[in-house]
Amino acid sequence: MESTNPSHPCPPAIRREEFSTSLLAWYDANHRDLPWRGATDLYAIWVSEVMLQQTRVEYVRGYYTRFLDAFPTVEDLASAHLDEILRLWEGMGYYGRAHRLHAAAREIVRTGQTPSSSEELLALPGLGPYSSRAIASIAFGEPVAAVDGNVRRVISRIFAHHGDPMKEIQALADSLLCYDRPGDFNQSMMELGSQICTPKRPQCSNCPVQSFCRAWLEGSPGAYPLSKKKDALPHYDVAVGVLRDSSGKIFIQQRPAKGLLGGLWELPGGKAMSGESGKQTCRRELHEELGVKVVVGDLIAEVKHAYSHFKITLRAYTCTITDGEPVSTAGLKSRWVDPHQLHQFAFPRANRRILDLLTLSTQESDSS
Repeated sequence: MESTNPSHPCPPAIRREEFSTSLLAWYDANHRDLPWRGATDLYAIWVSEVMLQQTRVEYVRGYYTRFLDAFPTVEDLASAHLDEILRLWEGMGYYGRAHRLHAAAREIVRTGQTPSSSEELLALPGLGPYSSRAIASIAFGEPVAAVDGNVRRVISRIFAHHGDPMKEIQALADSLLCYDRPGDFNQSMMELGSQICTPKRPQCSNCPVQSFCRAWLEGSPGAYPLSKKKDALPHYDVAVGVLRDSSGKIFIQQRPAKGLLGGLWELPGGKAMSGESGKQTCRRELHEELGVKVVVGDLIAEVKHAYSHFKITLRAYTCTITDGEPVSTAGLKSRWVDPHQLHQFAFPRANRRILDLLTLSTQESDSS
């Protein structure tokens, strides 16, 4: 953390106009060139804000452009099959966002009513207080302050506030809002939190609103907001089986539409029980899920992956069916797919890493 100025422990009350003038001048000169910056179309702004929920800006860039190329209007998105949407979303995670985005598009098209305020946006699936306010301020110029994690940190430091409850942080953000340029103001606050007022080692000497920051004047910007101790993420061992038919096609099944990774395709398998080896887990899971008996062969790959609330070690094994035909006992959709066509289906990232190895192996075998 950079040196501070403790000789002014009690700054004057913040004047909205002075604060926003300093902040927006910095934003105008320094903001990143992002594909959604400058967009005025509600749909394009809405897609960007949903994608940016819990996902880093740099990661969203490519997804955003490809998504709008495939679904340039809300009508295109509404009429698309969910499988198409999930395939384009694959790898970005938090797939419930794609489900809710699709549902909201279908609702807009069904009713023929396009939202025109933050309150109307808030009624759509997948949009909370932050997203609805951010979209409305940018698309409609509605004078509402949007508070995400970055803005919460900025506000907490500006006012030397502990950071909770959100109602208080929202009120403080409202007190700074520039009514003439609410969309740019909200984006500038987010940009400030992302580029300057970072969680660790904030660049205070480069901050355009340093003189307004009580935490800086106290000499303790890193102390705000108060951090909460995070519990260690639980870990699970997972085993999946790679089943091939006589033509070399691979068996895959689709997860239920609701729940974790809803609607994505996957290799059959599941979590290990206490004391089980990976092969034992694979054998048991395939019998329970598909009603088949298998001989579990070689370990193909081991992949470690972290989700938001847990971690897994995923082991994939070659499997040979010795009895039965694979049919989902839970009624899930399933099919045999040529390895060269696996790219047409949306898979969880850990599964995709295994399938990429299988596809590469198939290509090398074909070329030899």
